[in-house]
Amino acid sequence: MEKSQLVLVPWAGMGHIVPAVELSKILLTRDHRLSITVFILNPSFINSKPIDNYIESLQSSSNRVRFIVLPRYETESFNFTSFFEIQKSHVKEAVLKITHSESAADSPPPRLAGFIIDMFCSPMMDVANDFNVPSYSFYTTSAAFIGLMLYVQKIHDQDEEKFDPTELINSNTELPISSFKNSFPAKLMPSLILSKEWLPPFIENARRYGEAKGILVNTFSELESYAIESLKTPPVYPVGPILDVESAGSKGDDEILKWLDDQHPSSVVFLCFGSMGSFSEDQVKEIAYALEHSGHRFLWVLRRPPPPGQLASPTDYEDPRDILPEGFLDRTAGIGKVTGWAPQMAVLAHRAVGGFVSHCGWNSILESIWFGVPIATWPIYSEQHLNAFEMVIELGLAVDIKMDYNTQNGIIVNSNEIERGIRCLMEHDSDKRKKVKEMSEKSRKALMDGGSSYLWLDRFIKDIGQF
Repeated sequence: MEKSQLVLVPWAGMGHIVPAVELSKILLTRDHRLSITVFILNPSFINSKPIDNYIESLQSSSNRVRFIVLPRYETESFNFTSFFEIQKSHVKEAVLKITHSESAADSPPPRLAGFIIDMFCSPMMDVANDFNVPSYSFYTTSAAFIGLMLYVQKIHDQDEEKFDPTELINSNTELPISSFKNSFPAKLMPSLILSKEWLPPFIENARRYGEAKGILVNTFSELESYAIESLKTPPVYPVGPILDVESAGSKGDDEILKWLDDQHPSSVVFLCFGSMGSFSEDQVKEIAYALEHSGHRFLWVLRRPPPPGQLASPTDYEDPRDILPEGFLDRTAGIGKVTGWAPQMAVLAHRAVGGFVSHCGWNSILESIWFGVPIATWPIYSEQHLNAFEMVIELGLAVDIKMDYNTQNGIIVNSNEIERGIRCLMEHDSDKRKKVKEMSEKSRKALMDGGSSYLWLDRFIKDIGQF
């Protein structure tokens, strides 16, 4: 294959950007003839500071990858269609400049081989079509999610006027989704389909699924064989787990890691609910009671919710005593630590951590599997309920705390339910713990020379070379 260039467009969130960058690193390592340009979308409702810091830390990593941060999109109300119409023109102009400048500098210039486009960025396929190159979709979710997405699009398009997702979400209906062995409870549908703002782009992205030349998925065959085999066309490349494993070896927050150093192996339960996860004061108190009564050592990432109705990330509490039960921090000082942030990869990699109470974001699930740490599921938003269902019911790799948790109905998960989940999670000789350890070994072998994901990535590189 001659020198080739790929354009990569991830969605504007760390949970999408990091896997995209890690995929770029793997591609560059595997084929020295490739170069990659990564476009960073910049909508105003996303906190750009951590993204900017992350990109800055990567600038000197390789001269074969470049990052282009697109202009800030300032608006009071986000509109998916308007946003991408503007972004498409920015990307097209930048790709033209890149190809022309390299044409002047190189003889011959690198061939534009295609676009790798995030699952939420399907309008960018139009730009790839303008350059007459193929598009590949990159899913930072499970393969099972793709099956659900296509199912929702199908029933929506059969009778759009009658389609009411709230009827599904509030019912006891079970759905026959091809990517699951078991019937899927409608009440666990992703929250995206309940939003008037996000349902149309969700459906549009699903409609354009078949336009991609191939589908890259951050999963591996040994984990999701049934779901992967259910997806027939276009071809699916399971190339995961794609993780920033190097960050697990960084010092991160020394205070937290030093505290973990003082704990016994597999003795600490880690509670962390993602960049957008937070709870009401009443729910926080129930979690606190459960931790105290369980007697297990704990590391708890506690965040303040944004104001009601505001699309923003949670923030740190100035003093967590303001929301925790009176005397809780004093009574648990010897066994627990409450913090506003923790280096999740480094924590999961630590020998002291024996369980993970998680929101079930797909990246977090892959990280926990990689390090062999079992999960107790407590999904909050997006497709996390689907992920929890897959981990608990389909794969038997997790225990459940509240799979159907819904922030909108005001129901509080009581301390007894939480304590039960924590005790089950922290059983040392449980079958689930053994299964997670076995899957951990399989996840690592998948990326080794000759492993399933290694071979699928080989096939992808050969396919883009044939265009």
